[in-house]
Amino acid sequence: MIFPDYRPRRLRQNEAFRRMIRETKLSVDDLILPLFAISGKGVKNPIESMPGQYQLSVDNLVKTSKEAFELGVPAVILFGIPHNKDPLATRAYAKDGIVQKATRALKEKLPDLAVITDVCLCQYTDHGHCGVIDGHNIDNDASLDLLARTALSHAEAGADMVAPSDMMDGRVAEIRNILDENDFNNLPILSYAAKYCSAYYGPFRDAADSAPKFGDRRTYQMDPANALEAIREVTMDIEEGADIIMVKPALAYLDIICRIREETDLPVAAYNVSGEYSMIKAAAEKGWLDGKKVMMETLTAIKRAGADLILTYFAIEAAKELN
Repeated sequence: MIFPDYRPRRLRQNEAFRRMIRETKLSVDDLILPLFAISGKGVKNPIESMPGQYQLSVDNLVKTSKEAFELGVPAVILFGIPHNKDPLATRAYAKDGIVQKATRALKEKLPDLAVITDVCLCQYTDHGHCGVIDGHNIDNDASLDLLARTALSHAEAGADMVAPSDMMDGRVAEIRNILDENDFNNLPILSYAAKYCSAYYGPFRDAADSAPKFGDRRTYQMDPANALEAIREVTMDIEEGADIIMVKPALAYLDIICRIREETDLPVAAYNVSGEYSMIKAAAEKGWLDGKKVMMETLTAIKRAGADLILTYFAIEAAKELN
């Protein structure tokens, strides 16, 4: 097909044609809203590096979740900010932990909203790492029991899905086993399967107070230069019992999303992370770009790459544009 016999612009000349042949269609059904839960009442602490995002006490978290749900967003994912931390992250798996409280409140007030809980230790350890430490080393196997106990505590609080984000080897199997042993065999696992050691997480670490106190996370999160390794990580998590697998970050890793989509027929999620969100917000505040249009283009690109689900701080804004 060559010009002038073929003219691609024929099917771009009006909005009706463009809608009819659009290959990728973003929907509110694709969106998951991340939320930060903190102790107290009436608390809505602005996150300076994430304009429009807040640390929320449970009452305000319920209000924000209700707004999202009424716009059609089907799910939220919860991150907790505990009132105290220790080396073994005991508040991560405490029955009265902040995520557990938020989960119970959401399931009481919004029973049809899907509540996903992030399973990790970094927000709860006084050293800020995602596992138990031995000196300056992360003890992978000693961390598995604590992660499993955390996932079980979330299930007991009423979570609809648990999402391990720690990148410890073997944690999906450990979580699947403890859930099954405690009659939660129908509770699905969304695994952060290909989670890269990324500089895009900076604003999130401000929000969740989860920056490591020493070193970095390169010994357990993936090298940004690696693609084949992502396939191995995803394959391992699927074999261990993951129901949904995720690539994180999304925008700088669209090629990874595409490759994983081709490798598995399981649902694929992608996390449009804090740095990706904050860059757009900052540029929009400067008047350097149209924030809404870039938001929608970005989310569409993640969907086009192969993501079935998108975790994004833009969920409420995007839902308003889609409705």
